[in-house]
Amino acid sequence: MTGNASDLLGGDACARIAQAIARAEAETAGEIVVLVAARAGVYRSAPLLLALACGLAVPWPLILLTPWSAASIALAQAALVALVLLAFSHPRARLALVPRAIRRARAHEAALREFTTRGLTGTRGRTGILIYVAKAEGHAEIVADRGVASRVSAVAWSEAIETLLAALRRGDAEGGLIAAVQAVGAILARELPPEAVPVDALPNRVILVG
Repeated sequence: MTGNASDLLGGDACARIAQAIARAEAETAGEIVVLVAARAGVYRSAPLLLALACGLAVPWPLILLTPWSAASIALAQAALVALVLLAFSHPRARLALVPRAIRRARAHEAALREFTTRGLTGTRGRTGILIYVAKAEGHAEIVADRGVASRVSAVAWSEAIETLLAALRRGDAEGGLIAAVQAVGAILARELPPEAVPVDALPNRVILVG
């Protein structure tokens, strides 16, 4: 999956997800944020490495199997490098060069970074929860602040993540995110009941990152 985050969720869908967040938060002291990113990385180094490898490899068969001059071989080498770079200039093509493990690691790093930069560590009681989706990588993750992590193990989120990923694969991002919010909210309601005076420190809107 590639493209812009706004292609994954329209305005009405974001509004319905925001309503689901508000309903879930009414039953818990936890605070849920949903962020959908078009991609976790741009992976510019992948086509560069491929072009370099092709550029280094192509002269040898030409030297051994053709009568070409050094100048002709150098031109062929440069042309091949340019062709590889052009062929993999599109984000979808670049992503195809990147091993799945690297894509997952990049998305995980992005989730942790967004968790910090979006202010989820600033809630009273450290009860922020981020539901993060990287569209291009097909990755979803839940990051919990220490006030939640001390009560809920990371394994507890696995069912919500699997449900969300399955929904993304069938093109139902809205349904998957609402189901994930509901599942996270139910866990939080058991472990972190609502405070006497509720505090909504984090916005309920869906954050889209293009």
